[in-house]
Amino acid sequence: MRGWIAALAVAVGLAITVGPVHMRIAAAQEIFTGEPIRAIRIEGTQRIEPQTVRSYMQLDAGDPFSADLIDRALKNLFATGLFADVAFRREGDTLIVQVVENPIINRLAFEGNDRIDDETLEAEVQLRPRVVFTQTRVQSDARRILEIYRRSGRFAATVEPKVIPLEQNRVDLVFEINEGPVTRVERIDFVGNEAFSDGTLRGEILTQESAWYRPFSTTDTYDPDRLTVDREALRNFYLKEGYADFRVISAVAELSPDRESFFITFTVDEGERYRFGDVNISTTLRDLDPETLRDDITTKAGDWYDASKVEASITALTDAVGELGYAFVDVQPRLERDRENKVINLTYDIQEGPRVFIERIDISGNVRTLDKVIRREFRLVEGDAFNTARLRRTRQRIQNLGYFSRVDIRTVPSDSPDKTVIEVDVQEQATGELTFGIGFSTAEGPLADVGLRERNLLGRGQDLRLNFTLSGRRSQIDLSFTEPYFLDRPLAAGIDLFRTEIDRRESSFDEKNLGGGFRFGYDITEYLRQTVRYTLSQNEIVDVDDDASLAIRQQEGETISSVVGQSLTYDRRDNRFNPTEGYYLNLRNDVAGLGGDVKYLRTRVGAAYYLPLTDDLIASVSGEVGYIFGFGGEDVRITDAFFLGGNSLRGFATAGVGPRDVNTDDALGGNTFAAGSVELSFPLGLPEEYQIRGRVFTDFGTLTDTDTDVPGVRDDASLRASVGTGITWHSPLGPLALDLAFPVAKEDFDEEEVFRFSIGTRF
Repeated sequence: MRGWIAALAVAVGLAITVGPVHMRIAAAQEIFTGEPIRAIRIEGTQRIEPQTVRSYMQLDAGDPFSADLIDRALKNLFATGLFADVAFRREGDTLIVQVVENPIINRLAFEGNDRIDDETLEAEVQLRPRVVFTQTRVQSDARRILEIYRRSGRFAATVEPKVIPLEQNRVDLVFEINEGPVTRVERIDFVGNEAFSDGTLRGEILTQESAWYRPFSTTDTYDPDRLTVDREALRNFYLKEGYADFRVISAVAELSPDRESFFITFTVDEGERYRFGDVNISTTLRDLDPETLRDDITTKAGDWYDASKVEASITALTDAVGELGYAFVDVQPRLERDRENKVINLTYDIQEGPRVFIERIDISGNVRTLDKVIRREFRLVEGDAFNTARLRRTRQRIQNLGYFSRVDIRTVPSDSPDKTVIEVDVQEQATGELTFGIGFSTAEGPLADVGLRERNLLGRGQDLRLNFTLSGRRSQIDLSFTEPYFLDRPLAAGIDLFRTEIDRRESSFDEKNLGGGFRFGYDITEYLRQTVRYTLSQNEIVDVDDDASLAIRQQEGETISSVVGQSLTYDRRDNRFNPTEGYYLNLRNDVAGLGGDVKYLRTRVGAAYYLPLTDDLIASVSGEVGYIFGFGGEDVRITDAFFLGGNSLRGFATAGVGPRDVNTDDALGGNTFAAGSVELSFPLGLPEEYQIRGRVFTDFGTLTDTDTDVPGVRDDASLRASVGTGITWHSPLGPLALDLAFPVAKEDFDEEEVFRFSIGTRF
């Protein structure tokens, strides 16, 4: 019975739908006589002028009553989207065009959308107030809204358009949304994997199974695009492990009957595991000895096959050959599988590549930052021969500006076969910084520390910094400005002005400084940079405690410092702000004595090396040594000496290590220091979007050799060391660091600090 009712309903619907069309066709047979049309009359228009309707029809008086012409006019009118219905009839020599206009949308609203705001939905749909309403557009927008919810993991969402008729042929359109629950991934299974467990493979893909400890994760929702990335991630993983024949046969996502969860199944074919066989280099380039390039390849005979090492070797060979003066190089790997012995013989074939030049460079995504700020970091210009090594270095330099959260550089074909276009797409990030600290102590009272900095002033790449500190016994203000390209030349120029009053409570005195200086920096080579500076300042040791060390009381008073300095930095890190590989070396010298009351020579040498042990484990080793001595009969004052502790030696308090008056517990500083750190950074297993990483470390160092000669001074050059652990979180309030360190080698007069916390806020 139910089937008959359904069939009857379909029949009625077809009759209602087809009836008017049939009647229109039947009536049309009486129209098509071929006689000329004497007049055209438009009926039913409300907002649209009759003349406008005639212009859409492309049919005028004098044209014949032709089936082709009237059919074309009918299609033209419907194609405008302005009419819900159009009918033609003939009265004598007059053609009557009866139209029913589509209504105008008066108001567009969304109801039931709690997870996605109105602004996001409005940006996605095509309909707007004062736009013509059509059923086609409504259904299209409903599908768009559903797609938004599916991208956010809500496959159970429903959208029902409601139309509210109004006077004057207007309607209110309301999309009633039932968001439904988040459709999470309940289970991820693998079929065909024998070499690696399901758990290992789950760790290699982006999609994750839903778990209670991932309350804010978005990777446990089903995303078809993410599934495509997962297929490639599995392939890359197996290719790195030697499975050169690996393939993903299928990746199927099944929606549960209640539409609340997905079950994903990857079916894989691992194939055989191969080792590298013979590894050779061949070339037809003149005067190029392939053996001189062997140190640039990372693939070694006997190692398990690793596709990532092959790609890295291709890049290294391309760079090395390019640096030898070969601008157009094409490096292709030739793989020969020996399936019987399960080895892959590899030959890197270096040939002359196609001669390609840069036609133009297009930059997009920079809203604030001027184009020239980005262009001046390019190692290539229009007209140059294309060079992948220089292009890679360009991306690194743009990233090192710190102005962009994302830098994408790609090449696209030009209209000319020997030219290419470089497209740069950047995403700007906040370049203003606010750092602050608050505290209270019985010695200082309330403390407030505020630092303001804009590293990309007015989008010109200029750096403006203002620091201000205020407490019961301390105030500091310093202003610095840097123009990275002075007079549009690759010369950084900066000025510094400062006035500080610092409570050196670790040494029982206050320090006042007033002065300024200027500096210039320039690149000697691509990776070697020098900075020259001059500083003139008035320095005072004041408010010395009555029970302070005699060494400090002897230095109470005012001095004038005139300091000329320079620094050399050789930087090969992959990223200046968050390095994962590479190294840097730094040499800094300062000479005081060109005028003023203070005479000394100070030298510091520092270095760091970063090594990625795996994709997630980053090891680093860093160290610095320094030495200062007075000349012309001058001793090194406590305000110019080195101090060690706090951030420079975790586990010990600020100025907690080194020469100290044990009678007064005052830190006196030293003339010689050495400090180092070994650290291992690793993920904590939390979702990657949280940007939380852990670390374990050991710090070590020593500080000795003070010029003070008073009773009760302990100056021990023994090595101090600590071990600890910590976390780093790039929180919404800025980088947050928390360290817990314990001294394992110390002197009894050293000051310890087990817990250290710091946070910087960016806006």
